[in-house]
Amino acid sequence: MTFQDIFKSSFLENVTSVSVFDMILALLLAFCIGMFIFLIYKKTFAGVMYSSNFGVTLIALTMITTLVILAVTSNIVLSLGMVGALSIVRFRTAIKEPLDIAFLFWSIAAGIVLAAGLIPLAVFGSVVIGLIILVFANKKAYYNPYMVVIRCDNHESEINASEFLKNQVQRFVVKSKTAQKDMIELNIEIRMKGDNTDFINVIANMQGVNSAVLVSYNGEYMG
Repeated sequence: MTFQDIFKSSFLENVTSVSVFDMILALLLAFCIGMFIFLIYKKTFAGVMYSSNFGVTLIALTMITTLVILAVTSNIVLSLGMVGALSIVRFRTAIKEPLDIAFLFWSIAAGIVLAAGLIPLAVFGSVVIGLIILVFANKKAYYNPYMVVIRCDNHESEINASEFLKNQVQRFVVKSKTAQKDMIELNIEIRMKGDNTDFINVIANMQGVNSAVLVSYNGEYMG
């Protein structure tokens, strides 16, 4: 058997089973949808540290998934081998934000649907998902939660600072209290009535109050 006879097998038929035009069109659309997913991720990101590499990963993941599905749909034998090969892959990168998981699945799903030839579904579905994420991810509560940390010398100064703070905010909830000798620390969740934070200055200047700190946070909380 010569080298030319080897390539007269079904290998060349498999190569031409997916046309060059289909390859270019699928990868180009995958890139566009991946860019759309990346822009939605960048627009709705609300974590602590933004990673541009994760955004690039979303684009690459959409295109890679499209490439894999194109190969799978063109050859049944190849699809079985690829499923076995991908089953041994283990991803150990920690996902810091729960919404990042949705973006990863969105990229994979868009690549699968696109490579399957359901272009309208891939485009329309991505647009709908993007709009839904934009609406709900950017929906913020009117009253943002804040944490106030107050350090006092004694119980009397604690009562005075707490009563004053209650009159200045809309919501007052003590989250934790630490009592030591000659020191009391309060961690209080509040909802401010407006943007004025001068009440922290007043509390810090009260008799028996050592310090008063106001911290904004975007964690999960009950409305």
